[in-house]
Amino acid sequence: MIATREVSYDADGLTRVAPRARPHGEGPWPAVLIGHDGIGLDDYQRGRADDLAEHGYIALAMDYHGGQLFSGNPEAMLARVMPLMADADRMQALGRAALDVLLAVPDADPGRLAALGYGAGGRIVLELASAGVPFKAVAVVHPGLPAARPADWANVTGPFLLCTGSEDPICRPDQLLTFTRALQDAGVDWRVNVYGGAKHAFWAQPRNPDGSPLTGVTTHAQATVPGVGYHPAHAVRAWRAVLDLLDETLGTDDRE
Repeated sequence: MIATREVSYDADGLTRVAPRARPHGEGPWPAVLIGHDGIGLDDYQRGRADDLAEHGYIALAMDYHGGQLFSGNPEAMLARVMPLMADADRMQALGRAALDVLLAVPDADPGRLAALGYGAGGRIVLELASAGVPFKAVAVVHPGLPAARPADWANVTGPFLLCTGSEDPICRPDQLLTFTRALQDAGVDWRVNVYGGAKHAFWAQPRNPDGSPLTGVTTHAQATVPGVGYHPAHAVRAWRAVLDLLDETLGTDDRE
């Protein structure tokens, strides 16, 4: 059993509403901050918070778009995301505002803190890690990548998991390996999972106009950025890799 609620907070001049999920019972529980993909805080990222709570974590999915969703409107998404990705201070401010909400939960254990990010949300949690937020683990899936400078990662306090698809034109495997060279030089414990045949946002299942999932379909009818495609098998594998990292570093007893 888990408990979920919507939490309002202010950041960057907007009111944000973030889903927070937690296990039933007394803590302290390890805490995970989730950064959603550039398309917005959709049902998938909300579901990640619920799933993490079922595995023994308090999880909060930040809302860095202020409730906006950009499904089928890639131009508007890029117009919002690209300026954000160019402003490290703003990314850190948005991430820290959500992190403060997560750590304000009385049963959240600040000594067992991790981050999970997708796309632009992955870049936000990477910026927090670079700034010295004491994450015990950071998992990012096809993240936006910052400059690869070892000095920027000297304050990292836990291992990194970086996941992408072999056919992702936005977060290419070679880009991840260039980035991890900087992590290596900074002494960070890192691992990369490259999923064969997967494209960008391979976790994003196509949906009907009413929001219900389409089955047996891997392409999106609505407009997306180039190179996006759903891969159901790799979506499951990537999520298992995230859970493995969290179990290894935060050590809950509730893995199934």
